[in-house]
Amino acid sequence: MAVELSRGWHNWDPRYLKLAYLALGVGAVAYPFLANTYWIDVANFFGIYVLLGLSLNIIVGYVGLFNLGQAAFYAVGAYSTAILNTAFHIPVLWLLPLSGLLAALMGYLISRPILHLRGDYLCIVTIGFGEIMRITLNNNPFGLTGGPNGIMGIARPEILGFRLFQPHHYYYFIWLIVLLTVIALKRLENSRIGRAWHYIREDELAAAAMGIDVNRMKLLAFMLGAGLAGVAGNIYATKMTVIAPESFSFWESVVMFTIVVLGGPGSIPGVVVGTLCMVVLPELFREFAKARMLVFGLAMILMMIFRPEGLWPARRYREEIRSAKEELPAGQKPETLSGA
Repeated sequence: MAVELSRGWHNWDPRYLKLAYLALGVGAVAYPFLANTYWIDVANFFGIYVLLGLSLNIIVGYVGLFNLGQAAFYAVGAYSTAILNTAFHIPVLWLLPLSGLLAALMGYLISRPILHLRGDYLCIVTIGFGEIMRITLNNNPFGLTGGPNGIMGIARPEILGFRLFQPHHYYYFIWLIVLLTVIALKRLENSRIGRAWHYIREDELAAAAMGIDVNRMKLLAFMLGAGLAGVAGNIYATKMTVIAPESFSFWESVVMFTIVVLGGPGSIPGVVVGTLCMVVLPELFREFAKARMLVFGLAMILMMIFRPEGLWPARRYREEIRSAKEELPAGQKPETLSGA
């Protein structure tokens, strides 16, 4: 169904599109009144991973750069929130933008020396950075991170004196941030920066020849993606009130990368669909826990063979894949991430 919708939803009558948005909004607002606590919590983690998928989508989907170390920026946001709140009692809501800024700063420091790398080489470096971050957190530098035990006692956020502590409180808080993020990214897509990222993904040399500062645009993408992951880390830390290094392992980066590729690189609806497949569907099939990873692996293989552009690809990306298939010799498959 998502495949069919992705082909034609841009061409819907504006009236029907507004009605669809209205129905989706009403359903989202009413959801906590219809679901039990467990499924509200699932929706909360769904929202957190949508934010993480959107953060990586800026780097992988918009610019076409491989990054398998996104969990490190997620950890920076979570640990900066935990340390500053537990040690200095700074309200966690104040730390929401600060955690994003610190993660963006880390993104700058890490990406600045490696911008000249591409493809597998960039991928290996980001994997190494993610593992360095995890090992550092485990080693408890200066007694700040708590080592393998992590940090406990993180405060809940308060808005105008109202303390968020129930799952449905977090539900509205998380999805409000997701909505604001989607609006901002949609405007960014259609801006001069978004078009520059698209040109870089298509052909870096041609983009540079057109006068685009390629390194600056790549650096900006890394910083924005890292900053958004840091914001998600802040939300996760305040939601759980306890964090540990095992929550930011290499597997988390793999999940984020799979969300982007499965849903469709460069597509905001694709990130939502990919997160649905990676976060919500496993909960539905929890009774078949021993076999679900086998089924998931088979599904990924079939996706790469029959639909490499993803379940809900961006319109531009879908047209690129289609034109690439027409130009390639019979039997040869196009690259799944152009420009990477």
